[in-house]
Amino acid sequence: MNNVPPPPLTPPQARPHTSDRRQRLLHWFRSRSLRSRLIFLSAAAVAVAIALSALACWFIVEKQLYGQVRADLASAPPAIPGRLICYPTPEAALDHQRGGSMPEISAAVPRDTQFLVSAGVCLPPGANKAIVTTPQDAAAFQLKPGQSITRDGKFTNGDPAIVRLTSNHNFPVPVVVMVATPTQPVEDSLQGLAILLGSVSVGGILLAAVAGRLVARSALKPVDQLTDAVEHIARTEEVGTTIPVHGDDEIARLSTSFNSMSTALANSRERQTRLIADAGHELRTPLTSLRTNVDLLIRSNDTGRPLPAATRTKLLGNMKAQMQELTLLIGDLLQLSRPDTPKSGPALTVVALHEIAGRAVERAELRGPGLVFETDTEPWYVHGDAAGLERAVINLLDNAVKYSPPGGTIEVRLHQGVLTVRDHGPGIPPDELQYVFDRFWRSPSSRQLPGSGLGLSIVAQSVREAGGEVTLGPAADGGPGALATVRLPGGPAPE
Repeated sequence: MNNVPPPPLTPPQARPHTSDRRQRLLHWFRSRSLRSRLIFLSAAAVAVAIALSALACWFIVEKQLYGQVRADLASAPPAIPGRLICYPTPEAALDHQRGGSMPEISAAVPRDTQFLVSAGVCLPPGANKAIVTTPQDAAAFQLKPGQSITRDGKFTNGDPAIVRLTSNHNFPVPVVVMVATPTQPVEDSLQGLAILLGSVSVGGILLAAVAGRLVARSALKPVDQLTDAVEHIARTEEVGTTIPVHGDDEIARLSTSFNSMSTALANSRERQTRLIADAGHELRTPLTSLRTNVDLLIRSNDTGRPLPAATRTKLLGNMKAQMQELTLLIGDLLQLSRPDTPKSGPALTVVALHEIAGRAVERAELRGPGLVFETDTEPWYVHGDAAGLERAVINLLDNAVKYSPPGGTIEVRLHQGVLTVRDHGPGIPPDELQYVFDRFWRSPSSRQLPGSGLGLSIVAQSVREAGGEVTLGPAADGGPGALATVRLPGGPAPE
């Protein structure tokens, strides 16, 4: 006989865990549309409310009906039997009575009443049903006279009843009077009430579902409009699309926020388009000049007629200056390509503005060797980007150097967080002051000077990122030149 091991027992398939079923239910619920979920939740809420109300109503009615039955049973007068002939069981008493040999009882006995003695039970004349006794009924013999107990019971024909057992000591032997009230009418009433409440509940749930659908359609109409607008933007890339706003509820706030976002996106795209167009226009000039000079050098080399040394040197110097101008323009464009919003987080550091102003003045002195710089700065510390703020101050000084006459004076002051740069040049016409911080804007009177028109735009952006403000206008004393003012929040100590 081969000792072949029996196959391993396969464990019975485990029933899905409760959490898994819950996860599947949540997944199904979340996969539905918002309208379906709103209809489902409203119908479920109404169904729960109706079910709880129906149950409460049913239990209240049940308690009142049975309470009335018990009250009527308790108020019934006790039956005082005369001579009793008892039988072992209620069924035997009924059989003997049907045979006609049951002796009459002298006392008047209410219907559905029987008497319990130690030998058995006794029924009143004409009874066609008896109360089913239980072994626990023997405890009623220990009651004091007039005391009673009530229990749920039934008749021999199966009808439910409420039974009251009362001890009676007016007879030579101990007797317990059993009085029963049938509860079948109460059960029938409760069953009819349950059917009625169930029908009303189902009808209410159906009406709630219909009403929930109507409410969801009306409430989600702005959301549908918002969805259509978003899908339209995604399909056509036409930012700036808005939807009508009605009221001041949450949906109206959402619509307002969407309109603000769409308008901001449209403005951002417009600025981006304008920046690209202006950058292309500004890049075209140095690139064209560079291409012309390179073509001239290549043609000279191909034809075998070299350029004079002085011309070649001048041409190469011009190309170098154009490359430097192109490099500065690209750097300015990279600076302006950053988001025009205040910075936050680790990029913000404590910056000594007076030290930045000192370094900027040193660089400006190299670019304007014939100019006089009057500097008066006091310690001032701000939170910001050190590189951005230094470039902003340098751009202000470069602008002052560019427009200052030979031998002119440039005044640099820093007091209580207010940095001023004053030159004594021609100044800025009043009708052009509103454009000085626009990108690529250059005054018509200074188009021949080098520059791309991005310097003051970079100043404005860097100052805004540090939480300050910058202005440019005529000199405060009414003299010649322009006055640039930068206000930055901070303090005289590096805290």
